[in-house]
Amino acid sequence: MIEKFMKSKLGQQIIKFGLVGFLCFFIEYFALILFKELLNWNVIAANTTAFTISAIVNYLFSIFFVFETDKNVNKGKQFLVFFLLAIGGCIINNIVLKLGTMVLDPFWSRSYMIVKPFATGVVMVYNFITRKMFIEKKEEK
Repeated sequence: MIEKFMKSKLGQQIIKFGLVGFLCFFIEYFALILFKELLNWNVIAANTTAFTISAIVNYLFSIFFVFETDKNVNKGKQFLVFFLLAIGGCIINNIVLKLGTMVLDPFWSRSYMIVKPFATGVVMVYNFITRKMFIEKKEEK
């Protein structure tokens, strides 16, 4: 049953989405550390910038590798929808990161490093659902 699912269109899509997400997580995570530690930005500014960079890479991979998009759709409109959804993801990511660091910073000043993967996981679920709903080409009935 699992093998059948993994070979299905949805299973393959989830695998591709996971691979893209994994790559984008590392881009985002290391950019966050760079901006926070080397440039001494506050955690929300560093996270928002890192998230934006990652979202651009994620958009390109999602459109060309993960989701079957409608080739006839207006690319500007598609990009706008993607980034409106990404803004929602960024807000969720920043809220989870801020709440987590508020709790953990008294114990470790770099707690954002352990909160960030959790925040990313929450947003990953949001991203898959919203992109599947709004970005993917709808089946002809």
